[in-house]
Amino acid sequence: MKVTVTILGLLCSALLHAQGYPNKPIRLIVPFPPAETMDLMSRLIGAKLGERLGQQVVIENRPGASGMLGLDLVAKSAPDGYTIGAGQGGNMVILPHTSRNIPYNALKDFVPIALSTTNYLAIVGAMNAPFKTIGEMVAYAKANPGKLTVATNGEGGFPHLAFEHLRTMGGFTYTHIPYKGSAAIATDIMGGQVQAGIDGITGMTPHIKSGRLRILATTNKTRPALWPDTPVAAEDVPGYESGGWFGYAAPAATPRDIVLKLNAQINRALREPDVSDKLVNAGLIIVGESPEYFAELLKSDYAKYGKLVKDIGFTPQ
Repeated sequence: MKVTVTILGLLCSALLHAQGYPNKPIRLIVPFPPAETMDLMSRLIGAKLGERLGQQVVIENRPGASGMLGLDLVAKSAPDGYTIGAGQGGNMVILPHTSRNIPYNALKDFVPIALSTTNYLAIVGAMNAPFKTIGEMVAYAKANPGKLTVATNGEGGFPHLAFEHLRTMGGFTYTHIPYKGSAAIATDIMGGQVQAGIDGITGMTPHIKSGRLRILATTNKTRPALWPDTPVAAEDVPGYESGGWFGYAAPAATPRDIVLKLNAQINRALREPDVSDKLVNAGLIIVGESPEYFAELLKSDYAKYGKLVKDIGFTPQ
């Protein structure tokens, strides 16, 4: 009897808490520097959340360790809805398999709130590279084992694994050249020091449009609306797809009513024209689904990249 009363008391307490939520500012932890995609998106969404919920949403940038530091802060915060975090494929489903010292369990320490957007990578080549398409690049790599040089934003990062996925499906070899960021990747490909690279479409777009980089393909399943004349890699390597995503999560045990309230308002914000137009023009695809949808994607991608890391024999760094 005492156990039943205790459980009922906890449920009532959680319900009352959710009904009064929020009654103070909400921290939205962005585990990346200002002006990066996740930061810009969070500021757009956060402003709308603040208006709808009647409380300020404070964006707090906590960059470091490829996004692990900020997410660890979220995981260790009180599960009361007043600290939520921005996550993406890299720090939620890639790093758990490629890092030896990850401080959180992506599947157990968070409750998914909303999958906001998906994105895709661009595979680009130097203007003087001996290939102009993915098919030609694969043929060149097969004819010249190890000679193809490809730049990414780091060993074991999402773009690196996306290209490894292409390599395993395409049956070719290459030499990986890791960099610390998009700007350095673009600079060295344009300068001819590296033949090709793979990175987010947003950072590569200005250089592609200026004619200093050649876009070979995007990595999503079908041609995106912003690049209708650009092939997807699957047109040369059938079955290939490697898209990224961005979403929001709370500490595990956050009351469901709070999660649902945040989900509804984030999805509502994504539908606002002054938010959606900016995100679409940045090369993102609006999602806005349920917490369960995000949870299922998180689990399936976690398994997918875990298998890929094992298949390619990658040693966690």
